[in-house]
Amino acid sequence: MQTTHLKGNPVQVSGAMPETGTQVPGFKLTGTGLSDHDLSAFSGKKLVLNVFPSLDTAVCAASVRKFNEIAAAQSDAVVLCISRDLPFAHQRFCTTEGIENVTSLSELRDMKFGEDYGLRIMDGPLAGLLARAVLVLDKEGKVIHKELVNEITQEPDYEAALAALK
Repeated sequence: MQTTHLKGNPVQVSGAMPETGTQVPGFKLTGTGLSDHDLSAFSGKKLVLNVFPSLDTAVCAASVRKFNEIAAAQSDAVVLCISRDLPFAHQRFCTTEGIENVTSLSELRDMKFGEDYGLRIMDGPLAGLLARAVLVLDKEGKVIHKELVNEITQEPDYEAALAALK
């Protein structure tokens, strides 16, 4: 198990994130149009996985906005914004905020992502949701950067993720 924090209090997170240099496990997540997307759909592209508890929090919303800006400047990378929020919530948020450069994905039908990537919050008030984390993958699906954000109420290190894309 790993530990992150929520307002300074320790929160246990399931398993372990994939290690730098390793191939990530496949996944099946649901997009805003209710179609399922798996990792192979993004084959041959660099990926940024922006993982967070819920769009209904200010910090999660801010991370999607920031990664939308980052994605607009990347011609060879795709940003996936992943949470347990329903696809309808992702769609509503993206429409309201003018978010057009990221792919929003939900654990609606398959919750293996949280377990396989070591990101399921196990205790505390957010138990069952996904921890705030960023993974950057190369074109072969290997981890080139990872961050489990130490404090859920803080934004990830955008500059480190951006540096990994270069």
